[in-house]
Amino acid sequence: MLLSTVDLRTEYQVLGLVKGSSMKAKHLGKDIMAEIRKLVGGEVREYAELLTEAREEAIARMIAEADKLGANAVIGVRFATSTITSGAAEIIAYGTAVKI
Repeated sequence: MLLSTVDLRTEYQVLGLVKGSSMKAKHLGKDIMAEIRKLVGGEVREYAELLTEAREEAIARMIAEADKLGANAVIGVRFATSTITSGAAEIIAYGTAVKI
């Protein structure tokens, strides 16, 4: 599946909006480690991992939705994020499913 953040310079049929979302939270032990890292500085690996996992899952869900429509590409891919609570993040991936 081709994923692009820009429009394609080729003919394609628009199939519709597709999206995928993922909500992830770390367990208490990793939250405690993240809080300590925030105090002493440096990369907060626990949250970086959380966001990476959530982003990959959101992309996979968006691709699955595009596959159901018969798409072979998603253009205009964008991401949005929100924090529901401390230590939990939601990532949304969305774009336009097209058939080239």
